[in-house]
Amino acid sequence: MTQPVPMTELWRGPLLESLHLGHAVICDDSGQIVQSWGDPNAVIYPRSSAKMIQGLPLITSGAAAKYGLNSEHLALACASHSGAHIHTDRVTAWLDHLGLAESDLRCGPQEPQDMAARDGLILADDTPCQIHNNCSGKHCGFLTVAQHMGAGPEYLEIDHPVQQACLSALEETTDETSPAYGIDGCSAPNFATSLVGLARSMAWFASAADRSDRASDAAAQLTAAMMKHSELVAGENRACTELMRAMKGRVAIKTGAEAVFIAIIPEKRMGVALKITDGTTRASECAIAAILVSLGVLEAEHPATRTFMDATQYSRRGLECGVIKPAPGFPG
Repeated sequence: MTQPVPMTELWRGPLLESLHLGHAVICDDSGQIVQSWGDPNAVIYPRSSAKMIQGLPLITSGAAAKYGLNSEHLALACASHSGAHIHTDRVTAWLDHLGLAESDLRCGPQEPQDMAARDGLILADDTPCQIHNNCSGKHCGFLTVAQHMGAGPEYLEIDHPVQQACLSALEETTDETSPAYGIDGCSAPNFATSLVGLARSMAWFASAADRSDRASDAAAQLTAAMMKHSELVAGENRACTELMRAMKGRVAIKTGAEAVFIAIIPEKRMGVALKITDGTTRASECAIAAILVSLGVLEAEHPATRTFMDATQYSRRGLECGVIKPAPGFPG
């Protein structure tokens, strides 16, 4: 089957109000498909779900060791953070450590998703800057690699050594040649891949501890950092943070814009990748939770799970009005 399949339903009262279709793949550590839904060969932009791949050159180049980066830095390099103080303070300190400033970033300003940080800016009559951008940690990683390489400051250019290193990392871990690239919301190139390629890459990350080469060691460090510092990868009340907490450091997950989601499951040596075709994030959050429950690494009745899957919807007065849940038969 190559058509997208029903994955997530939103019911309001007795009626199915919205139905979200998608594709998903689970791969094992040999790169083979364990299970798939829809078209595993669908070509997508992984968006921010590929940040750990983009983080590989930070370690393999020797930059992380040279600048004494720790697991918090690595988690931030993989993050789509909420712009809370726990994120922006660390990004600011990272830039200071490099002898750089906010103006050296190329991600653009973004209003923080964290309400306290947003309110703080309003009360101070201040405006968001690039440090508040949800990708500022990734861009600090890019700057670290660029400085280590002695490369130029325009690290987002497609032929810049940093972006070429990211492309090589993607193609090596997906075992595919990327057919195209687009510009992400943070202005960085985002290299396309197939969904099965992305799942294969995540399985490669999941089994990294079984190998002893430099790239695998880097993958293991990034995965461990994400699982250890889930609050830095996203933020409070965000699916990545809350579901990783619920799984108690056993699984790393990461969302990407336009309803992409991945999971790295070291204990099973498996990788998961999914894409909701209409780009609705609530649907991808429900779908990844359903797959993780089916694999036995997430408890169906955990409060965090019930926030995103089989989740009661409320009116602004607190009245129960609907539910978002996996479509019948998914994941099976």
